[in-house]
Amino acid sequence: MNKTHVLLIEDDDEISRLTAMYLEAEGYRMGVVKDGSLALAAIKEIMPELIILDLMLPGMSGIEICKLAREFYQQPILILTACDDDVSEVSLLKMGADDYLVKPLRPHVLVARIEALLRRNKAPQVSPPSPFTISEQSNQVSFKGKTLALTSAEYEMLKLLHKHAGEVISREQCCQALRGIDYDFSNRSIDMRISGLRKKLGDDQAPYKVIVTVRNQGYKLINE
Repeated sequence: MNKTHVLLIEDDDEISRLTAMYLEAEGYRMGVVKDGSLALAAIKEIMPELIILDLMLPGMSGIEICKLAREFYQQPILILTACDDDVSEVSLLKMGADDYLVKPLRPHVLVARIEALLRRNKAPQVSPPSPFTISEQSNQVSFKGKTLALTSAEYEMLKLLHKHAGEVISREQCCQALRGIDYDFSNRSIDMRISGLRKKLGDDQAPYKVIVTVRNQGYKLINE
């Protein structure tokens, strides 16, 4: 069964009921919001894999919701409109939507569009080559072709950051990585290891470009 989470933002009771019922029968997990003013909070709370968004809503229009959602939401948005004249492909792209359907909805077409959007969204992205080369056999690290002379603690710290490149790693996670290697794993010790890594990476002058500090959260490796 498909467990993809879909959020339907539609104020028409009958359309929302029938659409949710049909998609649930197809195996989707459904959330329904009927008031535009509640839509953005629901998107942030649920963070669904796909949004079905009606243009005409009370509280806030679908166009405004789509534009504001694109500031934090990167998954597919499928617009519903009552009239083909309401939307063009150009305005659709400008508002940040991925596709649209004209009411009345044909259930099999809706499912086909959803599947197409999800497939497109899951297409593998080609990542740029990493400037790091980490050999776990020899415990050696090179950065932009230059081998780094790292302590055991620095090596484990960098390996953790590299494994989760682009994600924030908390000080607690850093402490876990150093257990058994460095018994002095206080927050101050973590900061010192990060400072040492930055010097060896040539990144010891703020604003940092390789290992950035995320205030009150931890550290993040920018792997580019």
